[in-house]
Parts: sequence; structure tokens; C-alpha cells
Amino acid sequence: MPKIDLAAVPVRKGSGYPAPFDSPCADRTRRRLGNAAGLRDFGVNLMTLPPGGWSSQRHWHSDEDEFVYVLEGELTLVEDEGETLLRAGECAAFPKNTGNGHHLKNRSSTTAVYLEVGSRMPNDITTCSDVDMMSSNADGRFTRKDGTSHP
Repeated sequence: MPKIDLAAVPVRKGSGYPAPFDSPCADRTRRRLGNAAGLRDFGVNLMTLPPGGWSSQRHWHSDEDEFVYVLEGELTLVEDEGETLLRAGECAAFPKNTGNGHHLKNRSSTTAVYLEVGSRMPNDITTCSDVDMMSSNADGRFTRKDGTSHP
């Protein structure tokens, strides 16, 4: 049956970033709905972001499009052009290979809930805009921008 049992989808707290880049995202949660449904071409994640939390380090993708839709609360979208408030019912999209880093911050007093949708391109490189970090979908490793490993 195509209906996804949300209660059965594992909740992952935090991020896979190496320290100290993981701390702003330590309290976010992710439920990989696309994985739970067996999707292979794109991912869909149900995310929660408590007050003060970040969705990720500010980043952009070489080969993946990304889309977010706010279900509850409000989030501040931070990108090269500045900041934009996103409230429940609003969305944003990030085409691949623009070099325009983005992330969401919860500056409100309540937890925000949003959907995160992205393609799953094996050759994608994620580049962080504000810190010396990048990662490859091919191996999942986080490296410095010169390719050397993070400790």
C-alpha cells in the first residue's frame, strides 16, 4: 500500500556533519519519507526545526535541485541575496549549480515543520558557502574544499 505509516518511519536527530559544523543542526529531526516509500529518483524528508536551530550549513548543490515547503511555523531562508521569511504554506526552490548557498534558520519561539525534496544524483557535490566543507554523494564523506579530510 502506498500510504506511509509516519509512526514507523525512523526519526534521525542532528546531522552527519563533522564537529564543529554539526552543532547548529544538533536538534533538527528528519524522517526520510522517500526512503520509507522506496523512492529512488528523489528524496522527501519531513523535517522539524526547533527554535534557534539551523536546517544545515549554508550550501549549494552541483547536480541536485532542492525544494522546501513549510507546513508549520516560520523559518528564515538565508541565501546570498539576503534573508526571506517563509511561513506555513510558503515554499522555496533551489536550482542546481547556481553557487547560491542557502539554509533555513528558526528564529521564532516555536518548532517549525517542513518538507524537503531533492533529487538523488550520484555525482552531486554539496559545497558549503560559509565554512571550509564539502561532500560528495558518491562516498558521503565530508572534506575540506581542497579535498583533504576533516578529522
